[in-house]
Amino acid sequence: MKAFAKYLLIWVSQNLAVPFWVVGHVHLSLNVYQDMHEIMMSMGMNIIVILGIIVDYRDKKDDSEREEDDNDNDIPIGWI
Repeated sequence: MKAFAKYLLIWVSQNLAVPFWVVGHVHLSLNVYQDMHEIMMSMGMNIIVILGIIVDYRDKKDDSEREEDDNDNDIPIGWI
C-alpha cells in the first residue's frame, strides 16, 4: 500500500502540476478569493504537487547514486 501511495503521489504531481498551476493562476486573475474553502483547496493541491516533486527527486537521486557505485567496478583493464 505504501508503494502505491508513493507511486500515486508522484504520478499526480507529474501529470497534474501544470493544469493545477495554469488553471489556478487563471482563476486567481479572474476571481477574488473570498471563500476559505477555495483557498485551502488551492493550497492543498499545490502541497500535493510539491511533495510529489520532492519524493520523485529523492528517488531519482538515489537511483543515480546506485548506478555510479555499480559503474565503479566496470573499469576496463586497458584504462588501468
